[in-house]
Amino acid sequence: MTPQDFIAKWRAADQKERSGSHSHFNDLCALLGLLDPITADPKGEWFAFEKGASKTTGGEGWADVWRKECFAWEYKGQGKDLNKAYAQLQQYSVALDSPPLLIVSDMDRIVIHTNWTNTVHEVHEYTLEDLLDGNVREQLKRAFTDPEHFKPSKTRAALTEETAREFAGIAQRLRDRGHEAHRVAHFVNLLVFCMFAEDTGLLPDNLFTRMLDLCRTDPDSFAEHAGTLFGAMAQQGGKVGFQRIDWFNGGLFADDHALPVSRQDVEDLHRAAQRDWSQIDPSILGTLFERGLDPAKRSQLGAHYTDREKIMMIVQPVIIDPLEAEWAEALGKMTALVDAMPRRTAERLLSPAEKRKGEKLLADAGAIHLAFIERLVNFRVLDPACGSGNFLYVALKALKDIEHRANLDAEALGLPRGFPRVGPESVLGIELNPYAAELARVSVWIGEIQWMKRNGFDAAKNPILRNLDTIECRDAVLDWAPPTSSPRPPSRGPAASGGEDNSGTPGQARGDGEEGAEVNSGPRRAKWPDADVVVGNPPFLGDKKMIAELGEDYTHALRKAWPQVPGGADLVCFWFAAAWDRIVARKLE
Repeated sequence: MTPQDFIAKWRAADQKERSGSHSHFNDLCALLGLLDPITADPKGEWFAFEKGASKTTGGEGWADVWRKECFAWEYKGQGKDLNKAYAQLQQYSVALDSPPLLIVSDMDRIVIHTNWTNTVHEVHEYTLEDLLDGNVREQLKRAFTDPEHFKPSKTRAALTEETAREFAGIAQRLRDRGHEAHRVAHFVNLLVFCMFAEDTGLLPDNLFTRMLDLCRTDPDSFAEHAGTLFGAMAQQGGKVGFQRIDWFNGGLFADDHALPVSRQDVEDLHRAAQRDWSQIDPSILGTLFERGLDPAKRSQLGAHYTDREKIMMIVQPVIIDPLEAEWAEALGKMTALVDAMPRRTAERLLSPAEKRKGEKLLADAGAIHLAFIERLVNFRVLDPACGSGNFLYVALKALKDIEHRANLDAEALGLPRGFPRVGPESVLGIELNPYAAELARVSVWIGEIQWMKRNGFDAAKNPILRNLDTIECRDAVLDWAPPTSSPRPPSRGPAASGGEDNSGTPGQARGDGEEGAEVNSGPRRAKWPDADVVVGNPPFLGDKKMIAELGEDYTHALRKAWPQVPGGADLVCFWFAAAWDRIVARKLE
């Protein structure tokens, strides 16, 4: 088939999605010099129409066309919303073996979305007339034969590093002008989240960028305009002019206070807003921004950080492997029940008794699925030195991935489609550094919204941000107040944020005391919230440095509260002792 023949045929076509999609795809294969699915793979093992149909009910597949390790392809009728087709492919991507390309089309357009993990998402769109170009046809052919051609060169980590460097300069200038450091950090967090919200469609009509455009000629008006926006995001029914704003809050947007900025600040913010903030990487976002926002960490901005792969060395065996094993066992029981259901055949219908039996077996399978989902919804992960949230984000993503896989497996058996229920409340954190604690909340919020969007679901509403009191800002190992006659020991330095850098000093906070702690006055162990598992990377500090770094009173109080920890032990051992106590008390799995 020539390009002219293909274009003439499909420009004139007026067929609905189902009646025309297979014919259109077969013609496209002929145009590109490729075999169609049925000719190339009669058994449909690696190239097939209607991939992923329900095992019990038949019907439409999860993708109109699927080619193993290449793409999943979904059609929509002429003039229909291709974004909905893309959302469908996102929802079923895991069940389709996570193909590197998700392609949507009607008879006039073909849109290729890249789907590699941890790379910046790219979109390539081709119109019917574009197919006259031989280079375009060659690119489309590579979707079938060489999908790596479309793999983006920029990683999400690189994008996040670039944004962190830009904001470090803005934060430093604000501090140089005399603004308090924590207020600067909070203000920058608001700006970061506004850019993210705009690029994920939670803030409408490029509102934040349009505000920056206005302020480029009048930087003195920035604080007023930004304050109006922050205030609208903090309340239900908020508005900016005639534009209604969704309710965000969650504790991040608590008021309408904004800091004044300079012309250079506005220009830098405007440049930063041109990036695609929807794709920043929460597994390193907090660490990089903490280094940029905290004066004591500026020298670490280009230093190594704990990346996702290293975090997974803990999250995989502690969270993912045991829960996936549980689901495999549950799925086996469900499959056996479904396989035992009576089947209608062309020769005979089911009797009323057989129908009731089938309904009972399917309901029993559904109960097993529901019990596992409830298990996930109530599962809690604690990082008692959470730093800026790296481990918490990766753990939350792991739980949501397992739930999504379980829902897809259940749907394939003929059960009703499940909606994600696991959310940010599943991850608990303790962190002394207020910079890091707030960034941990921001990282978890962003990670939750990204996961929902990337898997084809809408973000939460009213409010968009769930309250994250589960990430506490306090000491994780000692509940202690220093003697009034003694100087207050230094609060833990930013370099000691858990889950990242391994040196620094704990500070003080009052808590209820851990089980087995002293009940009278004096030093007590800090209380940890109930959880199923504990993960993280607590701070390291050699015993010979503890008095100099933590203060003599604090060090003696810590050792008195934890007599089972030898005197020559590193600071990190107190976290291990606390975790061990909970294991012995059967408060961890």
